Amino acid sequence: MTDTQQFTTPFANKEKIIGVIGLGYVGLPIALELAKKFKVIGFDINQKRVEMMQNHIDPSNELSESAFLGTDIEFTADTEILKKATFFIVAVPTPVDEHNVPDLKPLVGASNTIAKVIKKGDYVVFESTVYPGCTEDDCVPIIEEKSGLKYRTDFKVGYSPERINPGDTLHTLTKITKIVAGCDEESLENIAAVYGSIIEPGVFKASSIKVAEAAKVIENTQRDLNIALMNELSQIFNLMNINTYDVLEAAGTKWNFLKFQPGLVGGHCIGVDPYYLTYKSNELGYKPQIILSGRNINDGMPNYIAKKIVQYLLGKGKNPSQCRALIMGATFKENVTDIRNSKVFNLYRELKDFHIEVEMVDALADAHEVQEEYNVELKQEVSGKYDVIVIAVSHDAYKQLDENYFANLAKEGAILVDIKNMYKSKISKLEYWTL
Repeated sequence: MTDTQQFTTPFANKEKIIGVIGLGYVGLPIALELAKKFKVIGFDINQKRVEMMQNHIDPSNELSESAFLGTDIEFTADTEILKKATFFIVAVPTPVDEHNVPDLKPLVGASNTIAKVIKKGDYVVFESTVYPGCTEDDCVPIIEEKSGLKYRTDFKVGYSPERINPGDTLHTLTKITKIVAGCDEESLENIAAVYGSIIEPGVFKASSIKVAEAAKVIENTQRDLNIALMNELSQIFNLMNINTYDVLEAAGTKWNFLKFQPGLVGGHCIGVDPYYLTYKSNELGYKPQIILSGRNINDGMPNYIAKKIVQYLLGKGKNPSQCRALIMGATFKENVTDIRNSKVFNLYRELKDFHIEVEMVDALADAHEVQEEYNVELKQEVSGKYDVIVIAVSHDAYKQLDENYFANLAKEGAILVDIKNMYKSKISKLEYWTL
């Protein structure tokens, strides 16, 4: 019998328990998938969220009630219950602060929780996106100091970066290859066996924890840079009076052209992860140039769009302070309820700074959550007429709208700003602008 078989059999027989710490967009799907085969404890510090999950409700609105069926899982906020687990998966958020510096408080908190419940022979696998070295340099010392246990001797650690894509029904957790890494060969095989039991394409065994951490952080850094190129091109082509999407359509006929599009870059991954890499790079004495340039371009898009809107209003002889704007869409991407790090709110604030009266609606976002997170009132319905109508998010609910709908909301000389290019070739009477 192999080491992997020896390790996984107690889990399959429900003799040992897997604990998942942090039950958000990443942790809950993993916990539920594992709970179809193993006994799982789902731990979250938010008691209200725990109660919702106990009633088969996903607080993130990503999973339906059916996802909870056929699972052997106990949801709790009690560390005493978590102590029953022997294989811990940490899936807490890793945001940045207002200065774009990594905020490790959730990860430090989870490491302190692990230290209270870990025992000799236990495993800890981190899934949170971090800079290379964070798992072993920042998290492991906390566990060692607070638990009194010795890394590699008393407990093993691994890393398996999450690849959850909110709103994506095709590339779901079990359908995409998962990277796994361990602190030694034995831990690598055992961690691979646990994850491999639920991942249909199998797992990729990284050569080290640092390699796995680096692989994760560059996935989104690469996407960020490609979108930044599109955003810069859109600004250049705008000066040339060329439609960016016409250019991309033509260039896209080449077999190896990468089909990215310009837009607002928000969310918890693409707009955040690169800062983890640049933070560590600066700490080591190398100032990144390309990565930070891409970040500056993408973070500057709300200001660019707002200025284009104001230029248009002034060109029409309108005083921005006497104008009304409607923003349709508040989430960070289409067809999700997720408002984390949504750059639409940056656009909202930029327009407000020009003293424009701004209203915002969204087909999916929760008004209470928007108020709590951004102190912005999300209107339930539009009212009156507007000088500016901004389509910021390409929700399916907006795709059926036609020019007559917008014309009924528009004042004389109003402009329709289509950030996602949803209505290309469909608007002929209204003033129309897209990236």
